Amino acid sequence: MGNRTTPSTAFQKGQRWISEGEPELGLGRVERMGPRTVTLSFGSTQETREYGRDAAPLRRAAFHPGDSVRATDGTAFTVSSVSEVNGLFTYHGEGQALGEAELSASLSFSKPLERLRAGQVDPPAGFALRVAALEHQVRRRKSAVRGFMGGRIELLPHQLTLAAEVAGRLAPRVLLADEVGLGKTIEACLILHRLHLTGRAQRVLVLVPEPLVAQWFLELFRRFNLWFHIFDEDRCRALETAHPGCNPFLDDQLVLCGPDLFRDSEPRLEQALAAGWDLLVVDEAHHLGWTPEGPSPAYARVERLGTAIPALLLLTATPEHSGTASLFGCLRLLDPNRFYDLGEFLQQTRGYREVAGLAAKLQGEAAFTDAELATLLPLLANPAVASTAALAQVLRADPAVRAALVATLLDHHGTSRVMFRNTRAGVAGFPSRVARLASLAADPDRRRALALEWAADLEPDAPGFHPDLAQDPRIPWLADLLRTSAPEKILLICRSRRKAEAIEMALKHHLKVPMAVFHEGLTLVQRDRGAAWFGESRGARILLCSEIGSEGRNFQFAHHLVLFDLPLDPDLLEQRIGRLDRIGQKAEIQIHVPFTQGSGQELLARWYHEGLNAFETTLPGGRELLERFEAGLRDLAPRASQAPGEVQALLAATREARREVATRLEQGRDRLLELNAFRPEAARALIRELGAEDADPSLERFLLTAFEHFFIPAEEVAPRTYHLGAVGVLAAAFPGLPSEGLTVTRDRQRALVREDLPFLTWDHPLVSGALDLILGSGLGNSSFGHWPAAEPGLFLELVFVLECLAPPHLHVDRFLPPTPLRVLLDARGADLSQALPRSVLARQLRPAAGGALLARPELREQLLPKLLAQGEAIATRQGTARIDQARTALAAHLDPELARLQALKQANGAVRDEEIRLLAEHRDALHHRLGEARLRLEAVCLIQRGPG
Repeated sequence: MGNRTTPSTAFQKGQRWISEGEPELGLGRVERMGPRTVTLSFGSTQETREYGRDAAPLRRAAFHPGDSVRATDGTAFTVSSVSEVNGLFTYHGEGQALGEAELSASLSFSKPLERLRAGQVDPPAGFALRVAALEHQVRRRKSAVRGFMGGRIELLPHQLTLAAEVAGRLAPRVLLADEVGLGKTIEACLILHRLHLTGRAQRVLVLVPEPLVAQWFLELFRRFNLWFHIFDEDRCRALETAHPGCNPFLDDQLVLCGPDLFRDSEPRLEQALAAGWDLLVVDEAHHLGWTPEGPSPAYARVERLGTAIPALLLLTATPEHSGTASLFGCLRLLDPNRFYDLGEFLQQTRGYREVAGLAAKLQGEAAFTDAELATLLPLLANPAVASTAALAQVLRADPAVRAALVATLLDHHGTSRVMFRNTRAGVAGFPSRVARLASLAADPDRRRALALEWAADLEPDAPGFHPDLAQDPRIPWLADLLRTSAPEKILLICRSRRKAEAIEMALKHHLKVPMAVFHEGLTLVQRDRGAAWFGESRGARILLCSEIGSEGRNFQFAHHLVLFDLPLDPDLLEQRIGRLDRIGQKAEIQIHVPFTQGSGQELLARWYHEGLNAFETTLPGGRELLERFEAGLRDLAPRASQAPGEVQALLAATREARREVATRLEQGRDRLLELNAFRPEAARALIRELGAEDADPSLERFLLTAFEHFFIPAEEVAPRTYHLGAVGVLAAAFPGLPSEGLTVTRDRQRALVREDLPFLTWDHPLVSGALDLILGSGLGNSSFGHWPAAEPGLFLELVFVLECLAPPHLHVDRFLPPTPLRVLLDARGADLSQALPRSVLARQLRPAAGGALLARPELREQLLPKLLAQGEAIATRQGTARIDQARTALAAHLDPELARLQALKQANGAVRDEEIRLLAEHRDALHHRLGEARLRLEAVCLIQRGPG
């Protein structure tokens, strides 16, 4: 077989090539050639790859006389001769001729043996490193926590439970609706990361509000090492200019953009639809807008994308705050066949309250009434429990039965398969909030300015309004707060960019303090730099944000929030407070609310504090309360100081309405969603496994060995923290290692504190790059070692890889990842694999040239082929056993799930027919692919034992 190619003229359409970095793709065929690229299709795995022509990591697939070949139709024969016309091979033998374009895509080669016969051998350490890489690759690809272990996150049970449940589905379509501060973005990224690393979501489109684009980019990169490409109109035009007629969305696999890109250009939406995606993520989904009268344009665009993309994640912290119709609109995007009528949905949701009450009671020890048992019995639909008396007895006899019945209820009822919602009430770890209202004396000369500001606060950046805060009493108050709270950091949020700029200018006249700004007038890079500087221990003391700082950002390292003004929308107020009030916040949150006496902001501050208690507690039903009182607030604000009686009446009415709304929402709360979103036992199992991965030293040992092999200095500068130099001879070839070197850590807690340190796990690109570098090259695949001993002998160690060529969406790695099978034979062909394990043998071997031995024709032409054939027969038997194990695991994993979904379909319409069909096809396809698993010789080591 030929070697790696570099001349761009070597490629011809129809030729067959092997990817050195991804041999498991099978045999690739050249489909098209550009000026600088070549595109190959890999039929066995239904994958397509584009490579640079001048540096393609490819080997030409060239068979020789004596090799066996097979056509796509299954015809097979032994090659007797090879001809070449116009760069394409034709293989002849047994009266047949086969062009290379018609070769079966699942054929493999034995390059290691070719190297050994030619005397091209590496030291035993190289062979050992390759085998270690193979073994680690198996463990990594089969891991149930792959995609979860690599996140730079705290291991929070509610997030992991939800992510594992959703990522376990073939094409998840769900609404993530955790309350503010519980980490919906982290949950979505965990799901995305798992699906992407396991190959089930290779092309991902993330659609988020424009102010959150940079935040999502940073979360995906810093926490999950996923490099998304930000798309806007300028980028699309640049790509079209460089490649006329191209679809810009095909340029990258991972794309992040704001909705304006599609709002302003219908052709862009058509291009996105034509590009084909595996997963769509939409943040702030409640803003899309759906009513029974019809969808908004933004909703219609997402609906078109969601219909064309198999997997869909919608995120919103306030699904019900915009009304039940808005929630129904989100669910309708996920499954329009299930959620097709708002009236029917409302009728179904009325029954959830009773079911939720029964589920809550099952979690305790209280006895059930006869009426409750009668209601519970048909809901369980369990033929083994045929009467209320039998059910009562079962509940009394075994507490574990109660937990199982709760799980059954969660499965069978409500929207729990499409909507997940964790609440603060169900998740511990939140800080207390303390309101610090500051009533500041009014300057009579500023009455008009206050009125203009109030009007502009209701209509941000209103034409003609230019805030002048030089004489505003809030500025000296703010300066004094900065002095008295030093060195603590302060986050300030106000309504508009103009006001943030005015605060910055006015504050500079009162004191010199490092301050950063964050508003829509800055570029994404400038905003990120400002936020990062604020996050540094010696950075900015205060961050001045416009309203775009209210959503998505995480500033929980700060404990002081200044609400320089107040939004009229209670949900937006909660979003502001949620920048600090997040799970993991370690200190009490001080919420400072300065206002000028007699201003509209004074009335709004009192309404929030005395009427709604919205500063110190989360507010249920904020949107409904706003609808009730907005008109009164607007009317009363300009004259509040002259109408104290009306103010008191408004506050009293607000308190009563808040109690009524909170009681109603609490009674109608769908606890089934909360119970389903957080399952403690499943969470504990995940955390145990992730904790074991964090503590396991095998990754460090493997990497340190790899760094040593590539002459890369690695110094431990702190516990489990290493500085990697870049002065090694082969450092430039090491993927992910910058020219200036890199400091990395294996300690999760250190990584959480030091975001500048890459967190090394088996999910990290540096680790993936190390594995690919070793396995994608010839390193260690042909080796010779000397075994010092008195008794002479000759041994051949063979490592085969049992691999199942399958499309990535099947995620066959769960059951049969590319698995190394080791065979050790002596010169007579005796199998010593069990008697001499690799760990024992590796310690005996020493580097040696081996040239004289390998030069013997009888060794190369007789003994090696004979031992290889015997070894392959032994590995085939091992492989058959592994395939049987994989099929057993497949049946144990998928058959019960399919039966469960089919049973669920009878009771819960949220189980889609499509979901059942996909799972059945998925199971059958996996069985078929497992039956086609093949052996590939991966590495050989010839061992000479004797004195010396």
